[in-house]
Parts: sequence; C-alpha cells; structure tokens
Amino acid sequence: MNEQAGLRGKAWFKSLTGSATPNSGDPNSVLATTAAVGDESALFLCVVPDKDSRFPCVRDGQVGLEEAFALATHVRAVIAEDRDKPREAKRPIIAIVDVKSQAYGRREETAGIFFAAATSADAYASARMAGHPVISLIAGHAFSGGFLTHGYQANRILAFDDSGIVIHAMHKEAAARITRRSVAELEKLGHEIAPMSYDVRDYAKLGLLFKLLHADDPQHPTSNEVAEVRKAITEAIADARRGKLDLSNRWESDAAKTMRKGTLAVRAALEAQWFNE
Repeated sequence: MNEQAGLRGKAWFKSLTGSATPNSGDPNSVLATTAAVGDESALFLCVVPDKDSRFPCVRDGQVGLEEAFALATHVRAVIAEDRDKPREAKRPIIAIVDVKSQAYGRREETAGIFFAAATSADAYASARMAGHPVISLIAGHAFSGGFLTHGYQANRILAFDDSGIVIHAMHKEAAARITRRSVAELEKLGHEIAPMSYDVRDYAKLGLLFKLLHADDPQHPTSNEVAEVRKAITEAIADARRGKLDLSNRWESDAAKTMRKGTLAVRAALEAQWFNE
C-alpha cells in the first residue's frame, strides 16, 4: 500500500500496448494510445507520475487539471470518430487505473479542478452511453476523486487480487482522522463492515467488480499474466456489449443483492417517491 501510485499502471499500460511515451501535446502524466485487444483495437488511457510537472500536487500520480482535460479530449475524439458506427463496432476504451486521488491544491481549486474532473467523468459516461465498452483495469490505487475522474464510469471493472490494490474514498490515515479513530481501529472496523474495508476482496463482495485477476508481481507482469489479463479484458468488453448502457449491473449483481440490501432498499424507496410525484 506504500507503493508510489502510477508505477503499476504504467507497467501494465506498457505491457498491454507496447508503449509508455506520452503523445505530443499531452502532459507527460497521461499515456494514451490505440492498441489491439482481442480481434479489435481499443483506446488505452493511463495517468502516471510526472515529477517535473508544473503542478506540484500531481507529481505523485494524482489526477489534476491537465490530466482530466487530456483524458476527456481523447475519449471525446473516439466518440466523435465512431459516432455513426453500430454499437458492436464502437471501439472499447480501456482505463488503466493507478491514481492516489484528484489533485488537492490551491491553484487547482482556484482553476476549477472540480470542473476538470467532471469533464473527464462526463466524457467516460458519454462514451459508455454512446455504446463504447468502457473497461477499467485497477492495477494499483483507485482513490477518491482520482478514480471518479478516471475509470469509475466504466461498464465493467477489473482489479488485481493483492494487497497493493486499494479502492476507497480516502486514504486510511485521512479516514482515521475524520472518524476520530486510530488506523488500527479503522482496520478492525473494515473487517466487520465491508464498505469501510481497504481489502480488495471485501470490495469485490459489494458486486462492483466484473472479475478479480492474479499476478505474482503486478509491477512486473509475466507474458502469461499479460495474456490472462488480455483475455479478461476481452471477456469484459463482450459482457459490456451484451449488457445495458447504464450502471445497473452494479446493484443487480448477486453479490450486491447479498451485501447491499440496505442500499437497495433505500434506492427502491427513493424511486417509489420519485415516480409517484
């Protein structure tokens, strides 16, 4: 969990695409390229650390202003290029996720990080609703606004099954301060209440993941592990094309029906009130 965010993501981006060089005009913290997946091509996107960024708050792998707008630009370009294609021919978009958070800084807040993050999230959601299979591969960290900006709007989410994967609203130390608990108390509580856990296996119980994957060393994948991940991505793409364009699969899954009964009850009550108005 103490690994620097972005290193796993960059390793998997290179393993899956053969590239790790930013495009001309993009910030060095954004990797984007078209590469083969199965028998078709897909747009791959990843946010990586850039120690020389002019924005200090993104140097460790956070998603900032430039990152969010660059992601949105690439996604919107694919939407426009594939606008007249049937759903089964629209290119998949693969978000490789390993981000600490969104960039929290005075200059980012002043310049509208909330707007930049919304622009990227909206682009991913628009691609999904337009029929593009949007798949997220969580290779490391998926925290807070960083995940909301890059990857959370995916039709299907894949993640590795190891202790280096952390999907959560905030870092453990910050959550401990907010809840006025020690980190040890928070970890104990996480074993009892799945949504508070920092263990990816507990996250999987919520019904939000399409599949858990395995790699002995996710930062240095073997050729066989890369092949298995490619296969899983291909399966996720096919499943997304068969499914609805919205995210209802996240609360209609068997795991969600078991672990999120309270959430589903509240949702049903709100829908009943909404449609009765």
